[in-house]
Amino acid sequence: MTDRPLTLMAVHAHPDDEATGTGGILARYAAEGIRTVLVTCTDGGCGDGPGGVKPGDPGHDPAAVASMRRQELQASCDVLKISDLELLDYADSGMAGWPSNDAPGSFWQTPVEESAARLAELMRHYRPDVVVTYDENGFYGHPDHIQAHRITMAAVEMTALTPKVYWTTVPQSMMRRFGETMREFQEDMPEPDPAETAALAEIGLPDDEITTWVDTTAFSGQKFDALAAHASQGENIFFLKMGKERFGELMGTETFVRVKDTTGAAVPENDLFAGLR
Repeated sequence: MTDRPLTLMAVHAHPDDEATGTGGILARYAAEGIRTVLVTCTDGGCGDGPGGVKPGDPGHDPAAVASMRRQELQASCDVLKISDLELLDYADSGMAGWPSNDAPGSFWQTPVEESAARLAELMRHYRPDVVVTYDENGFYGHPDHIQAHRITMAAVEMTALTPKVYWTTVPQSMMRRFGETMREFQEDMPEPDPAETAALAEIGLPDDEITTWVDTTAFSGQKFDALAAHASQGENIFFLKMGKERFGELMGTETFVRVKDTTGAAVPENDLFAGLR
């Protein structure tokens, strides 16, 4: 044993991603005395601007949006008690198919080896015991999420470290509940297209394929507040519409797939640090 604290590193694509998928674990493990490190890969410049102005519309200034979102990200980190925030600060690539995917300097256009080398240096510095990022499809196909997955897995290989590595996911049973809840809170929401319903059903994993279920109910209020800190993107954050109590009921468990492990901890597990303490 050493005096070095147990360390969790979460690698996310944009400001606000840290709260959506991992706000619960970041808050929980911080409360347990674990060092929490957030790496945010892009500047979020393809988000909404003041007044909800959309990327590509007149008046949308990616640099100004990035500056605003950097402040919101720090506020979210403060709420979640994140120990260390590291910014790779690549230009946001935007959603799949947007012209910004091809912009020089965007995260999507940056060679994986280049970005991974920077992340590997951070891993050598912080020596994380647990690393969390997205799956190969970036959970839902966003280019920057896919790139974050790629550089994280490459960075782990570049180091001599052997952290437990997890990919975020959602049980397909929960995806069905999400769909029902969205229709409940958006009365004007049209009946879902069968093709969209089928596509939604493909997101996440069957419940029995999920290795790790972490109870974060006690920290759902912090998670909600961290999402709310990203006020400029509030129009896009559906979960804020349901209020804290309902949010806690729906979002009180965060789920993962363990893809690298040297501890031999049995699965399913209820703690990312199982086998480490």
